[in-house]
Amino acid sequence: MDMPQKNTAGLPFRKMHGLGNDFVVIDTRHAPDVMSAKNAKAIANRYFGVGFDQLVILRESTRADLDVEFWNSDGSRADACGNASRCITRLILEETGGDSATFFTGHEVLTGKRIGDDLFSVNMGQPQLTWDQIPLAHDVDDLNALPIDGAPGACGMGNPHMVFVVDDMDVVDLRAISPDLEHHALYPERTNVEFIQIRARDDIRMRVWERGGEITLACGSGACAAAVVAHRKGLTDKKVKMQLDGGWLEIDWRDDGVWMTGPAAHVFDGTLSAEFLDAI
Repeated sequence: MDMPQKNTAGLPFRKMHGLGNDFVVIDTRHAPDVMSAKNAKAIANRYFGVGFDQLVILRESTRADLDVEFWNSDGSRADACGNASRCITRLILEETGGDSATFFTGHEVLTGKRIGDDLFSVNMGQPQLTWDQIPLAHDVDDLNALPIDGAPGACGMGNPHMVFVVDDMDVVDLRAISPDLEHHALYPERTNVEFIQIRARDDIRMRVWERGGEITLACGSGACAAAVVAHRKGLTDKKVKMQLDGGWLEIDWRDDGVWMTGPAAHVFDGTLSAEFLDAI
């Protein structure tokens, strides 16, 4: 009888974050591609694994510098992650020494560039502003005021978003109300849920519940979606600064897309042990 083969080597990874929105990055150009929903959930466990908000898989590409996959901590897939996109931009620029980076996310090819020593800017593309692109389950009369208590706005940024405007962020119990909203019947692929408080036409406070079932310190695609919804509601200019739980982003909705600027941090490099990989 053939015995199952054990891993004899570990799996290298890099831990990064953008405003506390943290990622495990695995580069399959230099490591085995062993990813699955089960493995993603195991690595995401902050007690028995490494822990992450999103897992980032890098692959060789024929259409950009890299192809990228995003996995949520519950083992589901995502086509966009703004804070991770800045981290990917940093990795590519450190590798190539170039002025700009391109990567394909499953949604489209994105372009990023370095703005300063620790600031990176990514064009997240144009927002999806029709019901079928976001996507919603069916057409609605007004994407800026969905038929949901609180009249949230809807927007897609490669992933779906539901954006509420509130008068006082401090009274929003994000953990209590967001799970049902994530699974609302109007969103067939579930949704990220953002709550924003408008402090000035160029100043927004935001908190976020990310699809996959968790509150995160920041969500780059959510910040982009929130800025788009706020502007379409007539509440802000197209360029805003946004305060999230983990820090600040600048969002600028230009003719060529929604540009997001903020930091990208490298925390450490590590290796998933052969013992861990065999166990999962």
